[in-house]
Amino acid sequence: MTHTRAERAALCDLLDDLGPDAPTLCEGWTTADLTAHLVLRERRPDAMGGIAVKALAPYTASVQEGLKARHPYPELVDLVRQGPPKWTPYGFVPGADELVNTVEMFVHHEDVRRARPGWEPRELPAGLDDVLWKRLRTMARVFFRRSPVGVVLRRTNGEKVAGRMAEPAVVVTGDAQELLLLAFGRQAHARVTYEGDPGAVARLREARLGM
Repeated sequence: MTHTRAERAALCDLLDDLGPDAPTLCEGWTTADLTAHLVLRERRPDAMGGIAVKALAPYTASVQEGLKARHPYPELVDLVRQGPPKWTPYGFVPGADELVNTVEMFVHHEDVRRARPGWEPRELPAGLDDVLWKRLRTMARVFFRRSPVGVVLRRTNGEKVAGRMAEPAVVVTGDAQELLLLAFGRQAHARVTYEGDPGAVARLREARLGM
C-alpha cells in the first residue's frame, strides 16, 4: 500500500469514528467541512480555484456547502476513501495521486488527530518521514514566502533547507512531519524548537504560512 492510500484510509477511519461535528485544526471547520473539502478537491476541479485564489473563494465555498447538503456525512467519507476518480487529474495522470495527495492526506489526518485532547506525534511508517521531507524541501520557499523573518528548517538528523532568506533568521528544528505542519501554518500544534531572536521567533510563530 502506498503512503497516500495508507494515510487516506487512516484518515477516513478516524472521520467515521468521530462523526461530522468534531473539531479540526482548520479554523472554523468541523470534520464534515474538512471531508467536503477533500471531496471537492478530488471530484470538483471546476471549484478548486478558490482554495488558492481569494477572488474565487466564494464559489468554492458554495460548492463545498452544496456537497455537504447533498451527501450524508458517511457518503462524503466514503467518497474520500474511494480516492480520485479516473477522469480527474489525480486519477488520470500516473503518479499524480501519490505526488500531490501524500502531503494533503497527512496534513489533514493530523488536523483531525491534533484537534483532540491528549494527542501525541505518531511514529510514522518507514519512508514516510523521508517523503515528507522531500516535499518540504521542494516547496519550502512557497510555504514561507509570507514569513516576516528568515527561516531555516533543520531536521533532527541535521539536514537543512532554507524557507526564506532574510534577517533576522530563525532556525526551526524537528522531525520532518513537524516541520511540514509548521510550514502549513499549524505552528501551535507542531512539536518543534526555535533558535533565534525572541522577537523574530514570536513573529514566526504568529505568521500566516502555507499555500
